[in-house]
Amino acid sequence: MFFASFSTALGAVINALFLIVGVYIYVSLIRQIAARRSTIALEPLPVRNFGLAEAVLAIALSAWFLLTVVLSLYGQPRPLGMRDVIAELLFRIGLVLFMVAFLKFRRLDLNALGGFSKIGFWRTLFTGLILLIAAYPLIGLADALMQRLLGGASASKQQIVDLFTGSATIEQRVLIILLAVVIAPAAEEFIFRFLIYGVLKRYGGAFLGVVLNSLLFAAVHTHLPSFAALFALGCCFTIAYEWSGSILVSMTMHALFNSVTLTLLAFPDIFPQ
Repeated sequence: MFFASFSTALGAVINALFLIVGVYIYVSLIRQIAARRSTIALEPLPVRNFGLAEAVLAIALSAWFLLTVVLSLYGQPRPLGMRDVIAELLFRIGLVLFMVAFLKFRRLDLNALGGFSKIGFWRTLFTGLILLIAAYPLIGLADALMQRLLGGASASKQQIVDLFTGSATIEQRVLIILLAVVIAPAAEEFIFRFLIYGVLKRYGGAFLGVVLNSLLFAAVHTHLPSFAALFALGCCFTIAYEWSGSILVSMTMHALFNSVTLTLLAFPDIFPQ
């Protein structure tokens, strides 16, 4: 009895310390971003930034995403199948290729804007891993608050989760892993952080950009129980991108987060679901 009580208390203390460390790290990143922006506010931009055409594209994409969210709320839900996964994979690849072609046509330096070559591979991986670990307590807190708010409704899962756990063949799981670990992180970070956040920051400021792009990121997953956790996750991704100056950091965090999630789902006998 004493040992069980002690273990519970120790776990609570560790979780609290973990949360404090996570909050401290991200508050420190925000303070560094604010200090950096105040020192370069009067300096000219080193590269050509997003303009009106990019703003129109970002607004069009955001409106389309919101329309799909609204339709999902009022439409009749249907089971997700492998054809849907393949269609989603091809759609995201096509959308990113279209965006790259559009931005190239506009003669924007994607490498300079997104910091694709700003830091090396190992530093990107290490930075993404550390910032993701620091983000987990914030995500867990947001998820706990959402569970408290929704009660039993929070037990429902996203359709892609049900599809992965119910996959009958290894080929299906490999395809879902490809989408979740490679395609989705690259495409979503390019769309939400690189373009939409970039436009919002350009015309509304960094704070508005972080909040609005994270809200949209959470909404497009069309899963209310996960909304708060996804919003917190989106905020952490955006802060990491803004602080590091490289979109590869947030892509790495996104890929690692999805990898960990799928690993936990793949071994239900070992990890609590």
